[in-house]
Amino acid sequence: MSVWQQLFTRRMLICVFTGFASGLPLYLLFNLVPAWLRSEHVDLKTIGLFALIQFPYTWKFMWSPLLDRYVVPAFGRRRGWMLLTQIGLLAVIATMGGFSPQSDLAAIAWFATLLAFLSATQDIVLDAYRRELLSDVELGLGNAVHVNAYRIAGLVPGSLSLVLADFLPWDMVFIVTALFMLPGIAMTLLVKEPHRANPPKTLREAVVEPFHEFITRKGWNSALLILAFLFFYKLGDSMCTALATPFYLDMGFSKTQIGLIAKNAGLWPAVIGGLLGGLWMVKIGINRALWLFGVVQVVSIFGFAWLASVGHHAEITSVELAQLAIVIGLEALGVGLGTVAFVAFIARSTHPAYTATQFALFTSLMAVPRTFANAATGWLVESMGWTGFFLLCAVLAIPGMLLLLKVAPWGETQAATETPPSGRAQ
Repeated sequence: MSVWQQLFTRRMLICVFTGFASGLPLYLLFNLVPAWLRSEHVDLKTIGLFALIQFPYTWKFMWSPLLDRYVVPAFGRRRGWMLLTQIGLLAVIATMGGFSPQSDLAAIAWFATLLAFLSATQDIVLDAYRRELLSDVELGLGNAVHVNAYRIAGLVPGSLSLVLADFLPWDMVFIVTALFMLPGIAMTLLVKEPHRANPPKTLREAVVEPFHEFITRKGWNSALLILAFLFFYKLGDSMCTALATPFYLDMGFSKTQIGLIAKNAGLWPAVIGGLLGGLWMVKIGINRALWLFGVVQVVSIFGFAWLASVGHHAEITSVELAQLAIVIGLEALGVGLGTVAFVAFIARSTHPAYTATQFALFTSLMAVPRTFANAATGWLVESMGWTGFFLLCAVLAIPGMLLLLKVAPWGETQAATETPPSGRAQ
């Protein structure tokens, strides 16, 4: 089957829906909530600290064995948990906008934490479902499709909702945003339950065996190198975009301009880069893709440093809008390329018998920088200024690239690092 024939299949269509359902709540926390708080005059340090509410993304491996072990009646091991979390997300998002940032900041923090918990739990089961749905050959392309849909979902809270906020009260904006969880719910009701590997028979087996299998597969040294790589590869990029929306506002751009120009300029290059990256990955392999796409990802961060050096604009002209669009587009292209290779590497590193727990462990490490390191971004910006902050982000992206020498050597074939065959590890 050709690459294009692989792209237009039912399994790839399902990856579109899994990506959209996964991306919407995360981008709401990244884009809409900071914009909401900033527009209500909450200070940058407090907004930066709001990154800590995303801690469920870094600790989701703690409860992922429960999703591997237990089954929701009537819907199955994967579909049942997908449905429960998606309904919960719809309800929480719709409710959150009813609070006031001026008087209910604590309540907003609790609801945002609950949103992050439900979103992280949904990610556990969606990642496991997708790993069990796709064959090893389809991993690169399928995860590229997932990541692209993930980014397209960001257009809702990062663009549409911001535009609506100039015309509607915030409670209505959050209700409209919540309704975009309905496509994911419809997908869950229509798909079939995958049965690629036998589920764990006991909770102990669900908790212990995934970690034992990963550590003993190639030894402690290899396992620690992989875990370090998962932490560092996206560190600089994640910190760079942590306060993106407040940065655009501080540069003098309006919410509507951010919604229509900045977010679209960031979205479509990322989508194109992600799709081309997925197709290219089929030809060159995941290892080489990590190298090539990682370089683009690092270089593109410097565009933000240049934009920050220009400074605040008293009046926004077409020239400023074009500069903003170009810088964001280049950065998004690098992120789009880097993310599809990174997620494909994570999927390849999991064992099919323990997809939920191992995938959750790996993506938890991926989320650590954007949760804990990003919590300090507001303090760093106020201490260093925007230009110095973005240069620091570029420097922090280097260690992840150096670790590629060990975890994904340029000349090593994919088969050499392939996941063990389906079935229970011995």
